[in-house]
Amino acid sequence: MKRVIFQIVLSTLLLCISGIVWAQEDIQKAPTCMHCGMERAKFAHSRMFVTYDDGTNVGTCSIHCLAIDLATNIDKTAISIDVGDFNSKDLIDAEKAYWVIGGNKPGVMTKQAKWAFSTKEDAKRFTSTNGGLIATFDEAMKETYNNMYTDIKMIREKRKMMKMKMHGATHQ
Repeated sequence: MKRVIFQIVLSTLLLCISGIVWAQEDIQKAPTCMHCGMERAKFAHSRMFVTYDDGTNVGTCSIHCLAIDLATNIDKTAISIDVGDFNSKDLIDAEKAYWVIGGNKPGVMTKQAKWAFSTKEDAKRFTSTNGGLIATFDEAMKETYNNMYTDIKMIREKRKMMKMKMHGATHQ
C-alpha cells in the first residue's frame, strides 16, 4: 500500500514539474523581450509570444512590445499570438482572451494597462476590484497603438532619469 501511495505521489510530482517546464517553454525560447530587454519570466502575467507564418517566434514582455514587433514585421503573418493569463501566468490564445483595459494597476510598458484573462468571470472580478473595461484583443491592440506615442515618451523619460541617477552616482 505504501508503495502505491509513493508511486502516485511521485507520478503527480513529475506531472506537475513537466507542466511547469512545458508552460515556460516560450520563456526558454525567448528569456528577454527583444524590444526592451526586460526579463519575460518576471512579467509572465503580461508576456506575449507570437508565431509567424515563416516559422519564426518572438517573445515580448507586453502587448506594447508585441505591437512594435507586429508593426516592424508587417510582411509576416502572425499565425498564433499567445498572452500570459494575468492570474495563472499560463499562455492563452490572445484573440480568445478577455482583456481588461485600464484600471488602477500599473501596466507593463504603458500608462494604460491591458491585461488578459482566460475567463470572462476572472476579467469581471478584476474590474470589480481594480476598475477598467472588458474588451476584445482587437480593442486592446487598437488602444495599444493609440497609446504608442505617449508610452514611448514615458519610457524614454524614465530611462533618461535612470541614466542620470546612474551617472550622478558614479561621479560622487
